Order: sequence, then C-alpha cells, then structure tokens
Amino acid sequence: MNLLQVVHGYYPSVGGSQWVAQNLAERLVSHYGDRVTVFTTVAYDMEYFWRGGRALPAGTERINGVTVRRFPVFNRLSWLRMLLAGVAYRLHLPYNDWLRTLYNGPLIRGMTQAVAQSGADLVFAHAFPLMHMYYALAGARRAGIPIVLLGALHTADPWGYERKMIYRAIRQADAYIAYTPFERDYLVKRGVQPERVAVVGAGVDAAVFARADGDQARRRYGWRDAPVIGTLGKQNARKRFDVLLAAMPDVWAAHPDAHLFIAGASGTATPQRQAQIAALPPDRRSHVTLITDLAEADKPPLLAACDLFALPSGHESFGIVFAEAWACGRPVIGARAGAIPSVIHEGRDGLL
Repeated sequence: MNLLQVVHGYYPSVGGSQWVAQNLAERLVSHYGDRVTVFTTVAYDMEYFWRGGRALPAGTERINGVTVRRFPVFNRLSWLRMLLAGVAYRLHLPYNDWLRTLYNGPLIRGMTQAVAQSGADLVFAHAFPLMHMYYALAGARRAGIPIVLLGALHTADPWGYERKMIYRAIRQADAYIAYTPFERDYLVKRGVQPERVAVVGAGVDAAVFARADGDQARRRYGWRDAPVIGTLGKQNARKRFDVLLAAMPDVWAAHPDAHLFIAGASGTATPQRQAQIAALPPDRRSHVTLITDLAEADKPPLLAACDLFALPSGHESFGIVFAEAWACGRPVIGARAGAIPSVIHEGRDGLL
C-alpha cells in the first residue's frame, strides 16, 4: 500500500501528533512493508508558523524507511494576520474561522498540488486546527484519493477549535479517527455521520515501559527513596505546569521530602517555569527538577522512577503520557476537562 501522511511537524520535531505520525509510519513500513511518505513542514515548533524560530532544512530525506518531504512555510506578516483574526473573532464576524486558520498556518505553497500528484492509495492527515489539513483534503479530493482525518480535537480551546470549517472538512472526508468516545460524540453533535467515525485510542509499546529501570533515574537526579511526583510534556502554557508547582506547598506540608520533576521539550513557557522554580525557598527549590529537551529513550526510566504521575492540562485530546505511565504501573491524576474523563476512569485507574 502507498500511504501519504500529512502532518504539521515530524521528527525531530516534538509533540503528540508528531509522535503518532512517526510511530505509525515506521510500523507500517517495518511490519507490513507499506510505502509511506510524509508531507510536513520545516518547523521544529508550531510557533514557527506565525512568529518564526527554529527550522529544519526543506527538502526530502529518508528516516527509518519513511520518505519525509519538508515544505517551507510563509510566516511573515504575523502581526497583521493576528490583528485581523483577533478583531474578527471578538466581533463574531463572518469567516473569522478562516482568518484564525490563516493566522495559525502553516501557509505552504504547493502542498495541495503535491498531495494530488502523490499517487498515494490513501491520504491520512492530522491534526486540526492547522491549515495543512485543508491542503490534504483539497489535494485528495482533486485526485480522487480516499482521505482519513485524525483531528486530535482540544475541545477546551474555543479559539482553536470552535471553527465551522473544521467540522465541514470532517464531513467531507471518507473517514475520521477519534481518540475517545467523547470526541466521537462531540463530532456527531456537529453533524458528522457516526458511521464515518472510528474510535482508536493512542497506544504505546507497553513492554518498553514495563521493563524500564526507575532506580537509574532516581540515582541520576539524587531522589533516592523519596516520594517522587512526575509530569511530562512540552513546556507550553496549556500544559499548566504552573498549577502543579503552585500545588506543591500543600504536598510538602504533608510530605516534606517529596520531589517533583517536570520533564519534556523546552517551549514558550520554559522561562516562566524556570522563574517560578527560582522563586521557591532554597530548601524547596532543591526538591524540584526541570528537565528540558528530554530524549525519547529517557522517558521510560523517568516515568518508572515516579510514584505518581500528574498532568494538570485540560487541553488533551487523549493524553498519550497517561498510557505510558500506566505501562510503568504508575497511578495517574488528570484534569476533569474535555476528553480526559473518557480516558481516565476515576477511582479505577486514576483520579481527576
């Protein structure tokens, strides 16, 4: 089978959609012998689409048997795009969803045509609310190629996901993959035919995590036998790691020896988290470890090292890291928001 994946970022870009795209592509190649091509952008972080930053080289390369083509992105005039989108959104003007999408980007010249000329048997695109989803849909429709969408909808984010164009695009696709029953029901209420939606949760290789050595991480960071609370994710504002840090004085009141680690790729909120940690009293500051630019191989030992995993974010479409923590046999705490309560069954496999 000749499969084309369209995603906003791909390894070494870091994020949930990037992780899903890479794992799916490489397993289809290695397990089933499929030919997989990925169309993506040069962006390392999504913020590149509207404010610039770190970029990867444009062009085509092979990564673990997968052909990866990175497209350059137009990211200028972001102030004007933001102004138009913000004013139209606040005033509820017609087509403000299009203006928000044009602001978010990625604005990619030639991707629609490239999808149409790909010769793929199937196009698989993820995730909304970004512009590449519409290039993929338009290109597939132009060439008569079946297309499957995976939206990874963050329903707690009205700026990003209260857009009529998203649900119109989903209705036009041949099929849609929802991570949770919550997401499926959310779409059906917006006019998507239920028979076109399949619920497929994000999975992890449990064996990798089950055999992880948590003692290795405890020795490395000096935690020894102390209680350890862990959280993991890209360090941006919507992960709400500031809430977890603000809760720690209550934890220390009951367990003075408890340690907290915040691990994941550095992001726009990293300077704020560093400042928040620096403001703690010295004896408490030594009980917080901030780990940036975490390598994928270091994730299982870290999760195995914690006694409890907590993720305050309410903006998860699934929360792959919950499954990773479970694979290490660790209890989890998530937010009572959006799709998370359909992943964590409170009192049975975690708390909300």
